[in-house]
Amino acid sequence: MSNSVPILRVARPTNDLAPLERFYMQGAGFRRLAAFQGHDGFTGIVLGYPKAPWHLELIREDGQIAPRAGSPEQLLVLYLPDPDEWRVAVDRMTAHGYEPVPAQNPYWDVVGKTFEDPDGYRLVFQNRAWDL
Repeated sequence: MSNSVPILRVARPTNDLAPLERFYMQGAGFRRLAAFQGHDGFTGIVLGYPKAPWHLELIREDGQIAPRAGSPEQLLVLYLPDPDEWRVAVDRMTAHGYEPVPAQNPYWDVVGKTFEDPDGYRLVFQNRAWDL
């Protein structure tokens, strides 16, 4: 059995890549890891942090209408245990015009802040460590 850790990629359809790219790059501080255009009818960007074991792929499919998020519980949660790093992340979002929204599940509001992207999906900055 391999000791390697799988890489998680969350792929999400959208109708407009530009506002999502601003939200996740300028607001959330993600980096553009890859991009593609006209790939069998798909155009997209892959965002995340270099060398992190996960990516967020945002895609637009020619001729298709992507629905908005179906629930306020469709979350991406980033655990930021360092209070200073957490504050920088939250302040960066608000500095770019993204205000926190109340979480559907009050658990996320105890030591976190939730932001809604232009498609209605939510990103939580949680000021806790994730220990399993």
